[in-house]
Amino acid sequence: MRIVLSNIGTFGDINPLIAIALELKRRGHQPVMAVPAMYGPKVIPLGIEFHAVRPDLDPKNTILAEMVYDVRKGTERGLREFLFPALRETYDDLTAAATMPARADLLLLGELNYAGPLVAEMTGIPWASYVLAPLSFFSAFDPPVLPMYPRLARADKAVPGMGRVIRRLARFVSRKWPQPVYDLRRELGLERGRNPLFDAKHSPDLVLALFSRVLGREQPDWPANTKITGFCFYDSDAGDTKLPPHLEKFLANGPAPLVFTLGSAAVLAAGRFYEYGARAAERLGMRAVLLIGSDMRNRPRHPLPDSICIAEYAPYSALFSRAAAVIHQGGVGTTAQCLRAGKPMLIMPYSHDQPDNARRMRRLKVARTIQKRYFTPLRVAKKLRKLLESPIYSHRAELTAQRLHSENGVVTACNALEELARRKRSPFREV
Repeated sequence: MRIVLSNIGTFGDINPLIAIALELKRRGHQPVMAVPAMYGPKVIPLGIEFHAVRPDLDPKNTILAEMVYDVRKGTERGLREFLFPALRETYDDLTAAATMPARADLLLLGELNYAGPLVAEMTGIPWASYVLAPLSFFSAFDPPVLPMYPRLARADKAVPGMGRVIRRLARFVSRKWPQPVYDLRRELGLERGRNPLFDAKHSPDLVLALFSRVLGREQPDWPANTKITGFCFYDSDAGDTKLPPHLEKFLANGPAPLVFTLGSAAVLAAGRFYEYGARAAERLGMRAVLLIGSDMRNRPRHPLPDSICIAEYAPYSALFSRAAAVIHQGGVGTTAQCLRAGKPMLIMPYSHDQPDNARRMRRLKVARTIQKRYFTPLRVAKKLRKLLESPIYSHRAELTAQRLHSENGVVTACNALEELARRKRSPFREV
């Protein structure tokens, strides 16, 4: 089958698609990655067909990162100032990928590709959707943390019906945001349709929840055809999962370090995260690894001792298992790699799903959290000392890792996609 996989987002959004595409290719299918152009150098060497989809992402655009990670307005600005102005271009690019040089048999669409459901509707190509974190379902039975209203989350267990209030509030606040989607539907001769932010992004046939049940479990108000698969892991650089030589040498010559990382997007708006992290490690007398990305402004300003190692990037799958603890932003991809490695975490969430993921990790007793405004060397050192001295966090992290090792999100997801395709191709479909 020719299967087009598409989304717009960070590496955390795209890496699971690459993992699924590689498995589909191994099974003899023809996967097509339709994602922003910046991912071409990562995808093409894997022997996977690639189509660039606008808008593109500029990894050096720190203004975009700061805009998107604004807790109050980040999500709104990301949609209204970045994704939606290019909605028509996204539609055109994805339509071309889905129909040329041959018509696709199936689409797999991420929730940030708001043109995707329109392409499926216009072409008649069957489609599945995927989400990466429970926040995306906005369940009234498992209400998420809304970044702009975090205090509401504290009342969801104490106040009956608070989950429904949170869900209604999210819909009310964002009611005007998707107007460009409605406008494009009208231009294409389609009816207004369901709310793109909450409803239309989910396929009526199959919604893949690409996370583990340790993060979230099925709820009564999830889409009817949702399947939890487990995490889909991929973090190599065009197939290479080796650590940089200087980092490998550092790890081999001392005890397990603290690892400070902000993923692939928040790292562009790091502020003094790495400087304060290094100072906290020095206070604790511990070694540390700082994954600072390509922005040299993230390098700490003070002279660093030999106990601190700096690297731009390292595959989490090769690094986290050798850490004492990981300090990160709470993105679902980073969180999943920590869980698989069985390491405790200190999470400093920015926005989007990160505050909700952080709360779930805290409830799981594998992490402590700290708000960005309180991230200072002294407070971080105190949090880390409690994290490392209490046996509960490392014990729970190890137990959670054992649970994850029994899951195979990629295989489960591909099985579900093949079953959907068979069902759609059969003249005798289930009623």
